Amino acid sequence: MRYAIYFAPPADDRLSLTAAHWLGRDAFTGGALAWPEGPVFTPERQLALTADPRRYGFHGTLKAPFALAPGRSEAELIAAFDEFAAETGSFVVPEIALHQLGPFFALVAKEDCPPLRNLAAQAVRRFEPFRARLSEADIARRNPENLTPRQREYLAAWGYPYVFEEFQFHLTLTGPVPEEMQDLVRETLEAAFAEFIGKPLAVETVALFAETSRGTPFTVHSLLPLGSASTRKIA
Repeated sequence: MRYAIYFAPPADDRLSLTAAHWLGRDAFTGGALAWPEGPVFTPERQLALTADPRRYGFHGTLKAPFALAPGRSEAELIAAFDEFAAETGSFVVPEIALHQLGPFFALVAKEDCPPLRNLAAQAVRRFEPFRARLSEADIARRNPENLTPRQREYLAAWGYPYVFEEFQFHLTLTGPVPEEMQDLVRETLEAAFAEFIGKPLAVETVALFAETSRGTPFTVHSLLPLGSASTRKIA
């Protein structure tokens, strides 16, 4: 079993609902969702384009997926997660934009957002004692030969290459998109997420996601408001 610390809006947030329908899956319920009638793409193409992010659920990575270190329990992780959420203040990303990261499309912060970068850095450090060391297979899956020396260093030290100054917040919307389809996908996403692109994003919640076994879909284990000791909402 693996866990991850992610940013995710609440289940009933309009961004969560829009993204769930785009991805074809609700990470809060684990249920599959049908794309609205009259799609630009065939259902098969839609499923192919969103296969990777659909398994992980709509989220922004703070602490990448990890197995529990020997001697650590889920109960201890949940307690630490509760403390982390209660002690961390909410904030607003001034503007989000649709951006292409290589062959992938995602919603990102349009400008550097120090509170967002700090949230991710704190999550990386706070939950590091719970992370089991990566296996050789895990490291190989990150294609270290394609990483910079600093990213390889972070992969070895923190289990993920894109931390601290290498961190780039992104809410992934597609897997790799063939070059000949990228313009159409961009237009489709701009229309589907028009309500959110160019607008602020409130970061008021943090989520603990869980994967019951390798390769299975991640689901929201729990969602907490930032800056509050409120009772945990179990998904």
